[in-house]
Amino acid sequence: MDTTPVIAASHLSLTFETADGPVSALTDINLDIKKGEFVSFIGPSGCGKTTFLRVMADLEKPTGGSITINNMSPGEARKKRAYGYVFQSASLYPWRTIGRNIRLPLEIMGYSKFEQTNRVNKVLELVDLSDFENKFPWQLSGGMQQRASIARALAFDADILLMDEPFGALDEIVRDHLNEQLLELWQRTKKTIGFVTHSIPEAVYLSTKIVVMSPRPGRITDIIDSPLPNKRPLEIRDSLEFIEIAHRVREGLRSGHRSE
Repeated sequence: MDTTPVIAASHLSLTFETADGPVSALTDINLDIKKGEFVSFIGPSGCGKTTFLRVMADLEKPTGGSITINNMSPGEARKKRAYGYVFQSASLYPWRTIGRNIRLPLEIMGYSKFEQTNRVNKVLELVDLSDFENKFPWQLSGGMQQRASIARALAFDADILLMDEPFGALDEIVRDHLNEQLLELWQRTKKTIGFVTHSIPEAVYLSTKIVVMSPRPGRITDIIDSPLPNKRPLEIRDSLEFIEIAHRVREGLRSGHRSE
């Protein structure tokens, strides 16, 4: 088994220069993510978890330390299309059908129309939206729009999927359903997933590894390797193991506040 990290951060830091002076968003981040792991980042607002994800995606530049994606810089990884990115909102173009929204990155990348059609059909089936290819975003529920956004990120078959709190605005029932579907999708595709969330149950349910972060300056207070099996019915949330992991996450969040 290859244990080389897919994502490796060493003493990573990022400081923003503002009119009121420097703001430290990330401080001394050390983390390895291996191929096929599902890693959640959890912490209070302003702890740097989204900033860390954006650094991986080359949307922000670190000011100290180093980070590699598939042994490349984030900039090289972006050019190689090593990852797909799912934002907090679905960010679908309202004038394009669901199929044509998913097709857009493939058009930009120069795939043939035949290959575009094949890939769109494949990912629509993966997210259970095959019957909605010709619908417009406004004709779909919020949860279905997010599934379409995930399909778009999967369309060019990158090995890494970065997700910035994609289910945060959805109600609990829809969120539970999408958590189940995302877990099944991860098991089927074997993608490496980085997932930002504010929800302790969501982080524990989805993840093979949970990274607990503190308030600004953002730093890691705990890294928890989950002992839960990969196949997880929702009922696992009532198990003693699940409750113990959730308790450890909660304690990590509290210790981060106490050390401010």
